[in-house]
Amino acid sequence: MLRFIKHNLTSMLGIEIYPLFSLVLFTLFFAIVLLYVWKMSKTRVNEMSALPLEFEQEDTNIKIEHL
Repeated sequence: MLRFIKHNLTSMLGIEIYPLFSLVLFTLFFAIVLLYVWKMSKTRVNEMSALPLEFEQEDTNIKIEHL
């Protein structure tokens, strides 16, 4: 199966740009996400880190109120 794919890919003109394009795209996306996380404020990080705990506490309060 791989030889059919390999043969088709080698016969295409300009195919060598796609791996380079995907590497640049991945690197650019990773750099943007890293920059976003780096510039995020400490209060936002603390707020986001407490979200799962707040949800559990609200969920248990709702269950207790219904009982």
